[in-house]
Amino acid sequence: MGHCDKQPRRTVKQFTKKLRPIISLTVALSFIAGCKVGPNYHRPALQTPTEFRDLRESPQAQAQTASLADLPWWQVFQDPQLQDLIRTALKQNYDMQLATERINAERAQVAITRSALFPQIQGGGSFDGGKEQFFPAKSNLLLLTGDAAFQLDLFGKLRRATEAARAELLATEEARHTVTLTLVSDVASDYFTLLQLDLELQITRDTVTTQQGSVKLTSFRLDNGVATKLDVLQAQQVLDTANAQIPDLERQIGQEEDAISILLGNYPQGVPRGHPLAEQVLPPEVPPGMPSSLLERRPDIREAEQTLVAANANIGVAKSEFFPQISLTGSGGGAFGRSGLFSGLMASQNGVWSYGAQVSQPIFTGGALRGNLRLAESQHEQALIAYKEAIQHAFGDVSDALIGYQKLHEVRVRQEQTVKDLAESVRLSVMRYQGGTTTYLEVLDGQRSLYDSELVLAESRGNEYQSLVQLYKALGGGWQQ
Repeated sequence: MGHCDKQPRRTVKQFTKKLRPIISLTVALSFIAGCKVGPNYHRPALQTPTEFRDLRESPQAQAQTASLADLPWWQVFQDPQLQDLIRTALKQNYDMQLATERINAERAQVAITRSALFPQIQGGGSFDGGKEQFFPAKSNLLLLTGDAAFQLDLFGKLRRATEAARAELLATEEARHTVTLTLVSDVASDYFTLLQLDLELQITRDTVTTQQGSVKLTSFRLDNGVATKLDVLQAQQVLDTANAQIPDLERQIGQEEDAISILLGNYPQGVPRGHPLAEQVLPPEVPPGMPSSLLERRPDIREAEQTLVAANANIGVAKSEFFPQISLTGSGGGAFGRSGLFSGLMASQNGVWSYGAQVSQPIFTGGALRGNLRLAESQHEQALIAYKEAIQHAFGDVSDALIGYQKLHEVRVRQEQTVKDLAESVRLSVMRYQGGTTTYLEVLDGQRSLYDSELVLAESRGNEYQSLVQLYKALGGGWQQ
C-alpha cells in the first residue's frame, strides 16, 4: 500500500507537467491586446447655462465656486434631533437596504461577465477498486482528467461586455446615491412640516385661551349692562372657530409622525422634536455654485451617464458578433492501476493530452445580427436622450428652487411685519372697546385677522425651510458621506 500512495503523487505531477504548457499558452493569450470594435465612450458635448437663473435685483455677475451642496447634510440641517432622525433613516430605511443589495448583485454580475476573459479549467478524477469473482487478487484504478478552454477576445466582445457591466454597476451605485439624497431630503421636509403643524397648533391653542378670556370679559360686561348679547355671541364665534381647528391639526400631526416613522424603517409611533420652527437655523447665504459642477453633484445625472456608457459598450458587443469567434481547448489525463494478479501489466501508468482550436463564423442568421446591432444603437440613442433630459430637468429644478427660496424668504419677512401690525391693531381696538369708543365688532375683526395672519406666518416659515430642503436636493447635496 505504501507503493500505491507514492504512485498517485508521481502521476499527478506528471499530469500537471503535461498540462502546464496548455495553461501557460491560454494565460499568455489572455493578455494579448486585440482590437475592440465599437465606439469608445466620450462624454457628449452639451451646451449648458453659464450661470443659474437669479431673480434678485442685483444680477449674479459670476457664479460662486463654492456651493451649498458641498456641505454635508449635518451642517445644513443643524437641529440635533433632525440629525438623529436622518442617521436612523440612512441605517434602517428599506429603500436604502434594497439599493445596497442591488449594488451587491451588480458586483456579482461584473465578476460573472469578467470571468469569460480568463481560461476556464476543470478537473476531474475517479477511483475504482474491487475484487474479481474468480480471482482472489484485488485491483485499484485511478483516473485523473483535466480540461481547459479559452475564448480569444480578438475583437473585444468580452471586454466590451465587461465594460458595460462595470458601467451598470456604477449606475446602480449612483442610483443608491439618489436614494440617499431623496431620503435625507424627505426626512428633513417631513420634519419641518411637523414643526410647522406644531406651531399652528400652538397658535390655535393660544387663540383659544385668548378668546376664552374675551368671552368672559364680554359676559361680565353684559351682566353689568355695558355690552350686548351680540358681543358675547361674536366672541364665542371666534372661540368656536379656533376650537374646531385643533382636532384637524392633531390629525395632521399624527399622520405626519407616521410618515416619518416609515421613512425611519419603524412602525408608526411618535417623533421627538428638537428646536421649534421659529428657532431653526437658516444659512446666512445660499451660494448655488458653478453650473458645470451640477453634472458631477447630481447623482441622477451621473446614473444617466453610466447608463449611456453601458449602452455605448453594448454597441461594441453587438458589432463583435459579426466577426469570427475563436476558442482554444486543451485536455489531458492520466490513469494508473495495480492488480495483485497482473502486477507487471497493471502497474503501468498511461497519460494522454491534446489541444486544439475552434473557429465559428456567422454566415446566415436571417437578419438577427443586424437587428441586434440596430437594437443596441437605438438603446444608446435612448440613453443619450435620457442623459440630456436629466441635465435639463436638473437645471430646471435648481432654477425653481432658487426662485422659491429667494421669494419665500421675502414672503416670510413681510408676513412677520403684517402680524406685528395686526397685533398692535388688536391691542388698540381692545382698549377702545373697553373705553366704550367702539363696538366689539371692531375687536372681533381684528382678532380674526390676527389669528389668520399668524397661521399664514407659520405656513410661510414652513415654506421657507421646505424651499431650503428643495434647493439643497436640486443642487445635488446630501448623498456624500
